[in-house]
Amino acid sequence: MTEKNTAGPAEGGVPAGSSGTAVPAGGHVCVAGVGVSGPPVVRALLARGLRVTVVNSTDDERARAAAEGLRAAGAEVVLGSDELPEGVRLVVTSPGWRPDAPLLAAAARAGVEVIGDVELAWRLKPADQVWLAVTGTNGKTTTVRMLEAMLRADGRDALAVGNVGTPIVDAVLPDASGAVPEVLAVELSSFQLHWSESLRPHAAAVLNVAPDHLDWHGGFDAYAEAKGKVYAPGTIRVANTADEVSVRLAAAGDTAAPLVGFGLGTPRPGELGVVEDLLVDRAFVADQRSTAEELASLSDVRPAAPHQVANALAAAALARAAGAAPGAVRAGLAAFGPEPHRIAPVAEVGGVLYVDDSKATNTHAAAASLSAYDPVVWIAGGLLKGAEVDDLVRAAAPRLRAAVLLGRDRDRLRKALDEHAPDVAVVEVASTGAEAMTEVVAAAARLAEPGDTVLLAPSAASMDMFPDYNVRGERFAEAVLALPR
Repeated sequence: MTEKNTAGPAEGGVPAGSSGTAVPAGGHVCVAGVGVSGPPVVRALLARGLRVTVVNSTDDERARAAAEGLRAAGAEVVLGSDELPEGVRLVVTSPGWRPDAPLLAAAARAGVEVIGDVELAWRLKPADQVWLAVTGTNGKTTTVRMLEAMLRADGRDALAVGNVGTPIVDAVLPDASGAVPEVLAVELSSFQLHWSESLRPHAAAVLNVAPDHLDWHGGFDAYAEAKGKVYAPGTIRVANTADEVSVRLAAAGDTAAPLVGFGLGTPRPGELGVVEDLLVDRAFVADQRSTAEELASLSDVRPAAPHQVANALAAAALARAAGAAPGAVRAGLAAFGPEPHRIAPVAEVGGVLYVDDSKATNTHAAAASLSAYDPVVWIAGGLLKGAEVDDLVRAAAPRLRAAVLLGRDRDRLRKALDEHAPDVAVVEVASTGAEAMTEVVAAAARLAEPGDTVLLAPSAASMDMFPDYNVRGERFAEAVLALPR
């Protein structure tokens, strides 16, 4: 990072933030979608005395079950419709709804503002609640969980929110005792950032940016631009020095705000990095040029794969931006438990390690996972979502002992392996039923030798064969644990 860095821990913590434009008092609000974000939004709006109409384009069993609860809470619900209700003053959309969805397009034509759940939460939050935001293609959930643990180790009332369990709207409203968390570690998707305009986190990190959700955004540039919105005016910018897009987005942010880099190399002034086996800070210290603060050891990061270390450094940068003490970083990492299906060891059988990284649903995540092991029997395949795999296979080829392919788009992976790793043994499993993962793991076990790692890093979505990546990982673990010992 070449831009001058003036970041340092604020005396006594973080200055109070300010919320965005208020939600209109009274009147009629439309909530688009009955999915995960819908019910918390409806509850929050009803609590403010607003009339709420929920519109959902489908009318199936799941939607009807959700509608029953929303109606009981006091909302009007219209299923199987794309119409904008009359008299609506604001639309709060589910993050996944595209801007060209008929209801949202109608709102735009009518001059009705459309926001997402994150923007609503920002407008409703207490002025002194601190937000530390994390976005990126991969690693968001891990990083906000690490950040939450570091902040709690520092004695803060902190909570990880977003796609990690607690809906963000619930975290800005008083609980039964009237309390609201002091600090939020906020996981943000590109969809949520697209629908946020007044969001101003105290500090924010873009972990990495690789092609994903391009069909929704209309291309990579628009996808990256949505990620870059997290670097709002006044927000401390935390950027991955090894990721060109992260650095570019940070540089395009508010240049009056501090810029902090993190990376796996020796840190320069204004950065966090690694020296020998230590995680060190040269950003939030009194003299960046002549001093560094030890934060933790590589052994404190579990597992100490390169991308996991990068996530830990990003979390540490955000925690330090909020005034956390150096010791809180190590203590937080000690308390942190990795999320399921994220580079998680399952078992060692016959000298072969079996690792579940079912969450590696795109090429960027799979590349990070593959870089952590050598040699590898790679289990891959599923729905590639239009992603190109040649670069992934070319980079991984020297590490591969063999590959076992499954899922709808396995032929594209096979072609890339034939071209870039012609000496690597490849087995394709055509089954799509309940027995498919058992066949996959059995094939991988036959190909593996003692000292190898059998790695489930599909580089693809799971919905062609499994309900989601969690179920895919569970089936993998079950099949591994059923192997003869």
